[in-house]
Amino acid sequence: MDNVCEEEVFSSLFKTNSKTVFNYIYYKFGNEEKAYDVVQEAFVKLWENCAKVSPEKAKSYVYTIANNLYLNVIKAEKVRLKYADRSNNTSYESPEFLLEEKEYKEKLDRALNNLPENQRTTFLLNRIDGKKYAEIAEMEGVSVKAIEKRMHLALKALRDQIEGI
Repeated sequence: MDNVCEEEVFSSLFKTNSKTVFNYIYYKFGNEEKAYDVVQEAFVKLWENCAKVSPEKAKSYVYTIANNLYLNVIKAEKVRLKYADRSNNTSYESPEFLLEEKEYKEKLDRALNNLPENQRTTFLLNRIDGKKYAEIAEMEGVSVKAIEKRMHLALKALRDQIEGI
């Protein structure tokens, strides 16, 4: 019987899932470095608990750990922001000579950032990673109906904010 503690089984799990777990967390964070840290830590935890996790459960275990780590970081950041100096709020206006395409991308990024985290994650996993609703539902631990609803709301919000989508 395969065991997660076997190096080749673990390595295969890492190769198969690390990119998608990274994207999943990256879409939530919007920060590459933090997403890499979370993915690394999630797989370290899988390795540390390899004897307790069956290969069939390893994927959902890593997603759960990664999501919990993400939530812990967000919680810590909210506390830090509460006490942070708010005087550093500088906004960067895009110069008029920027290409229309860049302005459109910025508009899209802004619209995506305005979406609730669960809608943004669902939208990006579906449209960027090509994940099916059932796969996203499994990753998020919700029903396919919930994912359909999130996607509908995300698309509606994006259409309202950006003409031409």
